Amino acid sequence: MKELNTILLIDDDETTNYLNHRLLARMGVAPDIRVVMNGEEALEYLEHAFANVEGYPRPDLIFVDIKMSVMDGFEFLEEYQKFTPEQKGDTVMLMLTSSASFYDLEKLKQFPDVRKHYSKPLAEGDVREILQEYF
Repeated sequence: MKELNTILLIDDDETTNYLNHRLLARMGVAPDIRVVMNGEEALEYLEHAFANVEGYPRPDLIFVDIKMSVMDGFEFLEEYQKFTPEQKGDTVMLMLTSSASFYDLEKLKQFPDVRKHYSKPLAEGDVREILQEYF
């Protein structure tokens, strides 16, 4: 299994961020867990990370929420697709959602970067499955 260094949580819900951060930290998944509150902040972070700017480590794993203010998950994914495969490297992107509507799940199929979706908040079983499947 590959060692994870950095995980990026993209969600405007502080409670979800807290719970997910706490679980990932408790399980020792990665020493560096970053939290941004919307898609715009996430893109800004990734632009720096993909340009190798110091202090912005490239995330091994990204969790993105669908429903956020400022820029939602789908708008973020539209922009994320503009990064080159070289920039993205082997970053794994997963969707977190509290409302997995049929429409949202169908729309997710347009974004090959998203490997799978999980319900919020993450559970220990989810994290183990993710580590086993992608790392």
